[in-house]
Amino acid sequence: MHDDDLIIRPARPEDEQQLADLNRAAWSWLSDVAPCPPEGTGMFDERHTPGQYLLALLGGRVVGYVRQVPPTPLDSNRHVRQIQGLAVDSDVRGRGVGRALVEAACDAARGEGARRITLRVLGHNAPARRLYARCGFREEGALPGEFLIEGQYVDDICMGRSLLG
Repeated sequence: MHDDDLIIRPARPEDEQQLADLNRAAWSWLSDVAPCPPEGTGMFDERHTPGQYLLALLGGRVVGYVRQVPPTPLDSNRHVRQIQGLAVDSDVRGRGVGRALVEAACDAARGEGARRITLRVLGHNAPARRLYARCGFREEGALPGEFLIEGQYVDDICMGRSLLG
């Protein structure tokens, strides 16, 4: 992949089907705490709007997304954004798409006036944790055994990074 081949742009309503297909294809207990959404399930609703998603496209095809939102509706928390979803097509993993999406989410959050960005990642998801660490996120806490996934208790890891400087 050449850097100029990858396009990252905000999602539009007409992207919903490609986004939903990618979300189902990328689903795994490694990264998800709920069962795989059934065929025909959309991505957008009143709480999940196109404007919250950035898409990665190669050759006009959606190959990744990141969702970045305010973590709460509170004024006292307005300076923080949270990544609440990241997926990359298995055909392009390891080619920098995830990192480009995370950095684009950080840039977008900074552009909205955020000073900090956070996320939660499952403790057993080593590839995602490495990606976030490479993007400057640090582990800030853990909720031990927060999820029971396939008979195993899995930690919920809280990570964050400053958007200043």
